[in-house]
Amino acid sequence: MERFRTTFTLIDNSHPQRCRPVRTEEDIATVERSIEEDPNESIRHRAQELDLCPSTLWKILRKDLDLRAYKIQLVQELKPNDHQERRGFVEWAQNEIAVVPDFHKRILFSDEAHFWFNGYVNKQNCRISSKANPQVYVETPLHPDKLTVWCALWAGGIILQKR
Repeated sequence: MERFRTTFTLIDNSHPQRCRPVRTEEDIATVERSIEEDPNESIRHRAQELDLCPSTLWKILRKDLDLRAYKIQLVQELKPNDHQERRGFVEWAQNEIAVVPDFHKRILFSDEAHFWFNGYVNKQNCRISSKANPQVYVETPLHPDKLTVWCALWAGGIILQKR
């Protein structure tokens, strides 16, 4: 009664609840079933779903199930005409080098950043738990709806473009 009069609650807040790192056989089996159902879910979300500490889940994955987290690889979708276009570019570059002595001064060093308007998957946030590298590839369209910011450095200065 005294606690209620002074703190207006019956809950003992002197020891806040902390996750306890417990790796029981039951938890290991639950995590293993969860991985089989969806190997792509993040550790944070899986820990919330299974009511485990993220560090405990991580230890179960690594020590008990011998699983590692692998990133997906994003590769550019190749069209049937792409190889012919690449060969044409190489032939053009070889001709330019033979004809123009200072061709190297015309080379651009460039980089670009893309901002997608569709549901692009950021591969930095996607992991697949597996004992061996699953070699997962996700083909993406060559020209999705996006804003591209491009910048180049060359002997003549800096070029900046937004598309």
